Amino acid sequence: MASNVTQNPNASSLDCGINNEAWDIALPILYFTIFPPALLLNLVVAWICLRLQANSTFMVYLKHLVAADLLMTLTFPIRGASELPGASQGLHMFACRFSSVFFYLAMNMSVILMGLISLDRYLKIVRSGGGLLCQNLLFSNVLSFVIWIALICSNTLPVIITTNQDPTDKPGEVCIAMKNELGLIWHEVVVMFGKVLFWTVCIIVVFCYTCIAKTVLESYQRSRGNKDKRKRKAKFRVFLILFVFFICYVPYHCIRIPYTILQVQSNSTCSKLKLRIGKDFTLWLSALNVCLDPLIYFFLCKAFREKFSEIFDLRRFFPSFGKNSDVCQSSDTSLKA
Repeated sequence: MASNVTQNPNASSLDCGINNEAWDIALPILYFTIFPPALLLNLVVAWICLRLQANSTFMVYLKHLVAADLLMTLTFPIRGASELPGASQGLHMFACRFSSVFFYLAMNMSVILMGLISLDRYLKIVRSGGGLLCQNLLFSNVLSFVIWIALICSNTLPVIITTNQDPTDKPGEVCIAMKNELGLIWHEVVVMFGKVLFWTVCIIVVFCYTCIAKTVLESYQRSRGNKDKRKRKAKFRVFLILFVFFICYVPYHCIRIPYTILQVQSNSTCSKLKLRIGKDFTLWLSALNVCLDPLIYFFLCKAFREKFSEIFDLRRFFPSFGKNSDVCQSSDTSLKA
């Protein structure tokens, strides 16, 4: 999916009550700001995950999520630089054809993995009695790799191949102007695919966590007489996934719907400008997930916490680390009555 890296130059002449020049400076600063902590966090997470065995489906999906987050993080410098006022045409073209395409590949993969993790939590917590195929380690590994390949072959490579035109003297946004006729059609297909994918996953996530919430509340009521507060806290940690999903992804996909309708228009309007700024900011929120996902790894995975504490020897300062129940293991005994 191509990004709208540069905008129509006529947009700056519109009087819409918006300081467009200030936003054009603020947007790249936002990407440059999150790049150092995101890179550091995800390199540390990747280093730890390489030392952990994938002994549960949750860990399998978690490792693929780390790969998607690291890929997205590496696109931030080009994305930020291409958004700077006065950035070269060549940088814009590179961002449109390559950097932004891999950004959206990572984002779509992250959305899918969030859905798979939510489904995995549902099966482990709500339907904990049966051994289903989707809870098999081999199946989860194969499924993850197949999804990667499917996204690359259906979205990434076709967009790169069809974004091959010279945008010079063409009206509209650079990324759209770089697409040939097939590329414009494929762009609409990819955008529609992204919408269907996200809202399908969103329905799955809402369903899974509605059922999980019901199970957790029932378990909480049964254990109200107990004084084990740590066990109760562990039950609510699974909702971190829901928090990250709705904070990072829902705003962007809501505003993307009206923006796509106006995107291919060569003329500039105040509505298009406002939607473009809203789209850019909510897309940055989607990028922010690479800084929030480590919270999922740390609070939901006991093995990750223990390895983190072992590597950085945090037990000297926080003796209680790694002692709580979690959902990274193959069974969720803490959530059973």
